[in-house]
Amino acid sequence: MRRPARTAVDLLVLVALAAYAAPFFWQLLTSLKPEGELLRVPPLLPSRLTLAHYRVVLEQSLIPRALVNSVGIATLTTLLALVLGVPGAYAIARLPLPGKSALLLAIVASTAFPQIATVSPLYLLMRALGLRDTWAGLVLVHASFALPLTVWLLAGFIRELPLAAEEAASVDGAGTVGTLRWVVVPQLLPGLASTALLTFLFSWNEFLFAYTFTASEASRTIPVALALFPGVYEVPWGDIAAASMLASLPPVLIVIVLQRFLVSGLVAGALKE
Repeated sequence: MRRPARTAVDLLVLVALAAYAAPFFWQLLTSLKPEGELLRVPPLLPSRLTLAHYRVVLEQSLIPRALVNSVGIATLTTLLALVLGVPGAYAIARLPLPGKSALLLAIVASTAFPQIATVSPLYLLMRALGLRDTWAGLVLVHASFALPLTVWLLAGFIRELPLAAEEAASVDGAGTVGTLRWVVVPQLLPGLASTALLTFLFSWNEFLFAYTFTASEASRTIPVALALFPGVYEVPWGDIAAASMLASLPPVLIVIVLQRFLVSGLVAGALKE
């Protein structure tokens, strides 16, 4: 690609990124505006910055408890989906299972069911098992929806791994479990990071099940807490903006921490030797 064309493409990407990030920065600006300037435009920029909205959210709302619930539930969901998904993906990708193509198709097709179609029977099941308004109930429900995607993604990553190391481990006497633990999983780290992030974000952002299966702050997650943010006589825009920024912080930090593995996972299979 010629340099002028390359420069034009880069500019278009920057403009698209700026347009995509504009609502985020507007919310950040709103969370730092004084109360009296929230509904006044112009001026666009506040006369001074304040953390008053963050103090209200942290000291006078249930958002901190909801953040703890969301971090715990999303983390446990991710761990459960990976613990169950890695062996399942390895079996589909490597073992001579009869009809595994049809099995993988069925696994992927199971994600086509809309959540609203399953919420009623799942609610009855959670209530019968005594899991309503508990972390365990949400973790099990979220993991059941995240697991098909986890298996499908990891099976694709495992197929891209070279067989030489696994064959060498088999010659040295390693069994299937040992090969999976000591040979496959270390090579699969970029794929695990990408899959873990998608699973975490799914659980973090999920609203319908979290709203239906929770009844108190004991297990209420951050999307539900934001939806139920108090505002009796007026909408507290500054407080809502501050709560939204706090809700966005954990996923952003996770992306930053896993950035190296995510880049490797996203380009896995794009280059062939």
